[in-house]
Amino acid sequence: MKTSYILLIALATMVVSCKEEKETPKVIYDSTKSVKPEPPKVDTTRVVIADLPIEISGTNYLIHPIGDIRVYDAARNRYSGNSGRNVSYTISNYNEFEITGYLSNLKFQPIGSDSLHVLSSKPVLIQTATFLRQAPAKSSQQLMVYTLADMDTNKDGRLDENDIKSLYISTISGDKFTKLSVDFEELVDWQLAVNSNRVYFRTIEDTNKNGEFDKDDVVHYHYIDLADADWTVKSYKPV
Repeated sequence: MKTSYILLIALATMVVSCKEEKETPKVIYDSTKSVKPEPPKVDTTRVVIADLPIEISGTNYLIHPIGDIRVYDAARNRYSGNSGRNVSYTISNYNEFEITGYLSNLKFQPIGSDSLHVLSSKPVLIQTATFLRQAPAKSSQQLMVYTLADMDTNKDGRLDENDIKSLYISTISGDKFTKLSVDFEELVDWQLAVNSNRVYFRTIEDTNKNGEFDKDDVVHYHYIDLADADWTVKSYKPV
């Protein structure tokens, strides 16, 4: 009897564990209407702060990372937005011309001025902001490239790393903030091709509409010419 009881407990634990490990789809489709970008809900309980400004070598701007205070929930071994003792006031990291974190915005300040320019007027979750330090030699502008989430694609009521990641670009001043990837296509990766003065990137489309991005979906290949004032996205087919 005791052995059977232990086996039942173990089986129940395995079932619960499997449920917890099941990934939430990155996209949830509404079958009653066409798919449209859905803005995330505004969290009025957030405590928004800014890191000290970052000065990128070779530019004339300070960049202020904006984000939420991070609270470490030791019981769940993760960060949460709840109040607690283990609070982190560091919201970003900077290394090799790239800012990383989970940032709600960036503000740009010309050196020698007190004016601040906000990058995005809509809710976003910026994961990387990269200065294209090798591009200015062939481009008329200094540029930044961003990977971020801009839609609550899984409809869980919040904007986080579980939503689709997109690719954006702007000038070093934060102006001309422009989306390069297509809505509801997940960014795979991107890179700067210095000699051709292009930014190449790949996205994956959920062609079977199962809410996940896997081997059964289609990969799309794109690039922009940095000398193009409009940053027109062009497609190409290497395979």
